[in-house]
Amino acid sequence: MTGTLLSFMAMAIAGRELSSELNTFQILLFRTVVGLLIVAVYLQIKGWHLIRTQLLSTHVWRNLAHFGGQYGWFYGLAFIPLAEVFAIEFTVPVWTALLAMFMLGEKLTKPRLLAVVFGVIGMLIILQPGLQVVDPATLAVLAGAVCFAITNIKTKKLAHTDHPISILFFMSLVQLPLALFPSLPDWVTPSAAALPWILVVGVTGLSAHYCITRAMQLVDATVVAPMDFMRLPLITLVGFMLYEESIEWIVLLGAGVMFIGNYINIQAEKLVHSSR
Repeated sequence: MTGTLLSFMAMAIAGRELSSELNTFQILLFRTVVGLLIVAVYLQIKGWHLIRTQLLSTHVWRNLAHFGGQYGWFYGLAFIPLAEVFAIEFTVPVWTALLAMFMLGEKLTKPRLLAVVFGVIGMLIILQPGLQVVDPATLAVLAGAVCFAITNIKTKKLAHTDHPISILFFMSLVQLPLALFPSLPDWVTPSAAALPWILVVGVTGLSAHYCITRAMQLVDATVVAPMDFMRLPLITLVGFMLYEESIEWIVLLGAGVMFIGNYINIQAEKLVHSSR
């Protein structure tokens, strides 16, 4: 989880630095290229048989959604405080619970419903609709969170049959043309100063997912979730120190409300599984 926290913070900083020079599509393109090269080297060593799949269409739909999520996330990094981006991202479990009810037929149990209610309240605290104008970048991040929820649902289906490296490979392969073609009309060749940040975005994009998946394998979600929530106060501190962003306590409050709902749900799910 320490690797996860460091990866997400480094990716956010790199995305913010690159946004002054490259547009969002270009950032996604270079992130994808670096990730694809790393995965290809791994497959060359371990064997390309690991990418075999019978669910190619699921990979395509998953990565269409994931690309939309990434676009909203990186677009938000350029225009709104880092803490607000991370806080809105914590609505992903809310959308996942709601969409899983329709897409997977999962039941919306009382703890899950409670998590949804707390999530909506937390989101309203952060956005403050009616009290202030909601920034388009904020809406982009929120739409990205919905896309990430769809990604989670599709990943759950793939995880039963496909190797994790297969999911990463098709993620990069499918998203490469999605980022490439919109990048061409306003193409900007990255400067030498941007190259290290491009490398950081590409590497951390893989390391963040690997670390959190590995953490889930080693310990219960009840341990992982509180540590994952630490992303918010840490990125708030980073935004304050590096970019002189003010500490918005309303954002921390809203995220805290969402976290309480998610944590109660995780504890309830743990009790259900332990009783079986």
